[in-house]
Amino acid sequence: MNSRCAACKYLRRRCPSDCIFSPYFPPNDPQRFACIHRIYGASNVARMLQQLPENQRASAVDCLYYEAQCRVQDPVYGCAGIISLLYQQIHNAETEIAKTQAQIALLIDSNTQEQQVYLHQNIEVESDLNILLQEQGDEFSLLGPPNQASSGFI
Repeated sequence: MNSRCAACKYLRRRCPSDCIFSPYFPPNDPQRFACIHRIYGASNVARMLQQLPENQRASAVDCLYYEAQCRVQDPVYGCAGIISLLYQQIHNAETEIAKTQAQIALLIDSNTQEQQVYLHQNIEVESDLNILLQEQGDEFSLLGPPNQASSGFI
């Protein structure tokens, strides 16, 4: 290789042609290896990469880099702190959804009760009106048909 990988530059050593780090730590991104080295150490990372199949190494380096960044930002909790925060946000959102659904159900129930009261009141008014009309109809039927003699027309 013409240029050393970021890991070999950081470790100040020559980069062999079969360097385990070179595919994953290009020379143009030295901070990537520095972050991982700070948390895990070069020999531990090299050992992990050697134990993995080649098709999984790139993903492993990406995960190590992410976890190292989290650990640098939050030395106590690292990724677990972010996961805990996300679980708390999920819990808060679920609680808010449950409250909103309860309010919606309450409003729907309230609206249904108001409609039932309105319908019941209309039924009572119609019933009272029918009773009144029947009573008036009965009064008219008690009087009988108008008498021609009393009407004054002959």
